[in-house]
Amino acid sequence: MQLEICLDDIDGARIADGAGADRIELCADLSVGGLTPSIGTVVQVLNSVKRVGLQILIRQRPGDFIYSSDEISAMCADIIAIKSLANPLNIKIGFVIGALTPDNQIDLAVIRTLKSAAGECPLTFHKAFDLTTDLSASLDQLIELGCERVLTSGGKSTALEGAPIIKELVTQSAGRIAILAGGGIRSHNIAEIVKAAGVTELHMSARESIPSPAQSGPITALYDSGERQVTSAAVIAEIQSAMATL
Repeated sequence: MQLEICLDDIDGARIADGAGADRIELCADLSVGGLTPSIGTVVQVLNSVKRVGLQILIRQRPGDFIYSSDEISAMCADIIAIKSLANPLNIKIGFVIGALTPDNQIDLAVIRTLKSAAGECPLTFHKAFDLTTDLSASLDQLIELGCERVLTSGGKSTALEGAPIIKELVTQSAGRIAILAGGGIRSHNIAEIVKAAGVTELHMSARESIPSPAQSGPITALYDSGERQVTSAAVIAEIQSAMATL
């Protein structure tokens, strides 16, 4: 089993690395589903982790996955800039991408363009996959495009709900692309999801709320709710314990 932790906090990258995660998906602003992290964030994470694989989300903005030519150019520029960063420990870097047409098909031209920018770096197609009208046909397209994995909850709101469809995708993939199950996965339902879906890769956040250290003021609530979400070593430990029983 492989565990990928999705996070948007720099300290969380070090925590996930130390807790034994196999990969990190590094994002900004998970509150909107994740966006491309800043170059400074990527630099700091590359200087913080020791062994964990690093998957970097490339998503220009919140909302739909239909991108303008300027947005596509910006995403390519982000990929190229990240590839050029110093990587002293030779951490394995990949990119998490996705683009759709207005009729909810994979935008093959955009994915080919992003793949060209990524070069030899492996690509994961994110959960935009679940919005496509025919998951089976979309999976074949991703295989043809050369994507290494696809993140999916089987077109449902959670991986548990979509487990039967995920299992069909695992069978269809026949080892040609990794099926990464994500969506509502927690330590208490990992065994049920793995059994029902037949997956060997799991994707989840491992978050807890911590109080803000800032003193409150008359307009604090505009910017600071009084707490924030961070990656939790304890939650990752619970996940690892649950996975160890599989």
